[in-house]
Amino acid sequence: MIRQLDRYKETPSQTAGPYVHIGCTPNFCEIGGVYPHDLGSKMILGDVKGQEITIRGTVFDGTGTPLRDALIEVWQADAEGLYNSVNETRGKADPNFTGFGRSPGDMDTGEFTFRTVKPGRVPFRDGRLMAPHVTFWIVARGINMGLHTRMYFADEDAANKEDPILSRIEHQNRVPTLMAKPEGENAYRFDIHLQGENETIFFDV
Repeated sequence: MIRQLDRYKETPSQTAGPYVHIGCTPNFCEIGGVYPHDLGSKMILGDVKGQEITIRGTVFDGTGTPLRDALIEVWQADAEGLYNSVNETRGKADPNFTGFGRSPGDMDTGEFTFRTVKPGRVPFRDGRLMAPHVTFWIVARGINMGLHTRMYFADEDAANKEDPILSRIEHQNRVPTLMAKPEGENAYRFDIHLQGENETIFFDV
């Protein structure tokens, strides 16, 4: 007799819909009285270690049109390569830096903005140091599952060449899609392309 296994089935994926901003960024949607500040709107809480930077970018669809309803989340280490997490065992992260940010795209231009710090290098599972990077998660109407990617820094050439993730990418001509370019003093630009010739590399995590 075949034994019946009582297992939960996978929940069907659905698009983020038009309400993701209402739930995640109510103040941005001009809904007051829920939170003093939208979660993730401030990554720097005081005097932080390292270089403070601004990251700006836009999410583009396959036609090159900016998505004005995208919501972006980022996770990263602090300037010394430590995460603000209970699972961090290598040391104590900067208490004035959250390591997590959330930014809706501007309703007119679609541009997102993060005021953060340039992250330090973090060891890969085999001990090799990864280049400074920021992890991105993107949702919007029409995206069935959130998209994961990484942002590296174009001005960290030596570290990028040693990075164990970048070196594993089969089509090296696409690595530039993961590079943020300097844009003025202490600022970087990282545009994300969902499709097309300049499609950003996304990770299956």
